[in-house]
Amino acid sequence: MTTQDEMRLLPWSGPGDKPCYLSTDGRSGYMSRLADNIEAVQLGTAAQLLEEASEALDNQDTSLDEMRCLVKELTGALRDILRVATSRGQLLAASEPREPTY
Repeated sequence: MTTQDEMRLLPWSGPGDKPCYLSTDGRSGYMSRLADNIEAVQLGTAAQLLEEASEALDNQDTSLDEMRCLVKELTGALRDILRVATSRGQLLAASEPREPTY
């Protein structure tokens, strides 16, 4: 959960591949729920690609072009999952109680 002065990193990028952030004080708003749903899809896609990669590595008949395509898809999925992990790490850090500074 983000506090009013915290920003949530969204699971998509903006123009120029710049990160997008959401300013919110809760996780029940439309944009927060949309981001949660997109993160779930991204995690599912990464799991499917991991399974495909394992099968392709075990298959001696996998062509170089097929492997290149798979690597390209895996790279995109890894980029998405890294963004999800970063966002969730920031959400955890924001929800931890902070020591008062004097």
